[in-house]
Amino acid sequence: MQQWDYDGPILEIDNLSISFFTRLGEIPAVMDFSCVVEQGKAVGLVGESGCGKSTVALGVMQDLGVNGKIVGGSIKFKGRELNTMSDEELRHLRGSEIAMIYQEPMASLNPAMKIGKQLMEVPIIHQQSSAEQAFVLAKQVVEDVRLPDAERILDSYPHQLSGGQQQRIVIAMALMSKPALLILDEPTTALDVTVEAGIVDLVKGLGEKYGTSMLFISHNLGLILETCNDICVMYSGEAVEVGPIENVFDRMRHPYTQALFRSIPLPGADKQSRPLVSIPGNFPLPHERPSGCNFGPRCNYYEQGRCNNGDIAMPALADDPSHASRCLKVSEIDWDHPPAAAAQTQSNSIGKLVLKVDNLRKYYEVAASALFGGRDTRVVKANENVSFTAHESETLAIVGESGCGKSTLAKVLLGLEAASDGSVNLLGKDIQKTLIHDRDVDTVSSIQMVFQNPFDTLNPSMTVGRQIVRALEVFGICASENERNNRMLELLDLVKLPREFAARKPRQLSGGQKQRVGIARAFAGNAQVMVADEPVSALDVSVQAAVTDLLMELQRDNKTTMLFISHDLSIVRYISDRVMVMYLGHVVEMGTTDQVFSPPYHPYTEALLSAVPIADTSVERKHIVLDGDIPSAMDPPPGCPFQSRCQHKQQVPDNLCERELPPMKHMAEHHNLRCHLSDDFLASMIPVIQLSS
Repeated sequence: MQQWDYDGPILEIDNLSISFFTRLGEIPAVMDFSCVVEQGKAVGLVGESGCGKSTVALGVMQDLGVNGKIVGGSIKFKGRELNTMSDEELRHLRGSEIAMIYQEPMASLNPAMKIGKQLMEVPIIHQQSSAEQAFVLAKQVVEDVRLPDAERILDSYPHQLSGGQQQRIVIAMALMSKPALLILDEPTTALDVTVEAGIVDLVKGLGEKYGTSMLFISHNLGLILETCNDICVMYSGEAVEVGPIENVFDRMRHPYTQALFRSIPLPGADKQSRPLVSIPGNFPLPHERPSGCNFGPRCNYYEQGRCNNGDIAMPALADDPSHASRCLKVSEIDWDHPPAAAAQTQSNSIGKLVLKVDNLRKYYEVAASALFGGRDTRVVKANENVSFTAHESETLAIVGESGCGKSTLAKVLLGLEAASDGSVNLLGKDIQKTLIHDRDVDTVSSIQMVFQNPFDTLNPSMTVGRQIVRALEVFGICASENERNNRMLELLDLVKLPREFAARKPRQLSGGQKQRVGIARAFAGNAQVMVADEPVSALDVSVQAAVTDLLMELQRDNKTTMLFISHDLSIVRYISDRVMVMYLGHVVEMGTTDQVFSPPYHPYTEALLSAVPIADTSVERKHIVLDGDIPSAMDPPPGCPFQSRCQHKQQVPDNLCERELPPMKHMAEHHNLRCHLSDDFLASMIPVIQLSS
């Protein structure tokens, strides 16, 4: 099908309603949704999980499956109604004029086909290109998405590429036919923050190069600020606020948008003096929506008899026709009034030494061809000379990209792996060589873990109460079944879950509620060290604040030592007392939170900070995009582990970075970094994040 010229909006969605038809009847997923994407512009679609963002995208693609149906409204692409197009017309349109990039790149790639063949299919099918022409174009787009050694990439299978490389290939595939509209559904959620920065930079650049319009779906408000011209905030199937990005960020005019911003850790948030304000209540299920305003039961401005009386319209603001809000009280609320302050808390003073790790190494021996029993072995250096201490009531954040050794370190601490060398001393006891099944009950119960994904850590066939009781049995807590049941109910109280949840199965709980159960189970043995491995990254931003606040409250009450593993430096800045930055198994910087977030920085820390999207228009960030992916721990670069990607390597003479591992340099009390850069250069560094005047 030939692409046709058109000078109006690329996409016009008007009063769209989509329902899914199940055995329970019709379930409305999207209601009365309107949105316009202008040519060459990007619109951000934000909201909590289940609000209908992806359903809108699938409606545009006309790919709602057998149960989904558009029951009202219109979707026009370049002025033509998509809802009435034939399957043949839609088949030609998808992939050529409209392309979609999904959250998980492997869902879009055939694991049995080489990358080159998959890319070549696009021009062969949509543009009837010859194989030779298709190969030339495939090589060109691989270079466009900044992947090195294009011919090697084309000759690789998907599993031979990293996650960031796979996502770049999916982007290349989507852009091969120069689509007029690109839909991106959480395209960077599974990626490291540094890889995310590169992907975002790439998408913006390619969008400008090809003049592509974009519908960008994300729950990350900072990412939306960086990439989009306009924003549409969704809640429970409806658009609740739309407008130009800066208008909405600086003059939010819907209580839900305001609540979202108050629940994310922007610069200036402080866990003691300026804690986050979580959104009360829970997101309504589609068949449990309230009458009137969907957000009413969770809204600070709710008025009985008015906000729940009939459908709420979405007019433009009186003083800004480009900005609209679905709120009856938009002209009555004092939007500049500061929020009712969350209760300020007094932090516990840092106490006794609880955990001491000294020169820890963890190596794995793997066969050169493990799949086919190769005889030669190679060594993976997952952790290399890791040393740190952690004290009672302290939160030590461990940050770095995937593959830096954070999770391996956690496994050694928990006894899931034995250290290759070095020592781990927990409460005066050496535990580095003792695996979990050989540890005594007191040691096992004193160091526990909250996992990243609450969906994978609970037994789906067992009730919530029984899973917590089982932990109490294993830890030898309480003498009788009755005492254990009472303690289980107390733990549910502790994590602020209703006691009736004890009889529920995990499938009956939301993501945030499941994570609370995981936390209750982890604290069942009165843990003195809590390893929290990305505990909020799988949760919506509105739930993150509540779970983070819960972890800190439990820490204060129990004087727990918390090791907080994360790649989200915004939450790290908010929650941590000290920060340890890891790269390729090495500790490259350690200091108090204020020290690590202020210059001088290790070059890797500087790049991490510059990659964090911040949802604040008053913040200016230094822009650093690292080249390449993190090297393999099986084949690390010589000298400094970061030298192959370092933005300042040329400042060090005589190729020293490539020849010698830098010593740990003492910058100030508690602040150390591993770098060859001179003291003068480090002292000249400027802050990565600054508030604009």
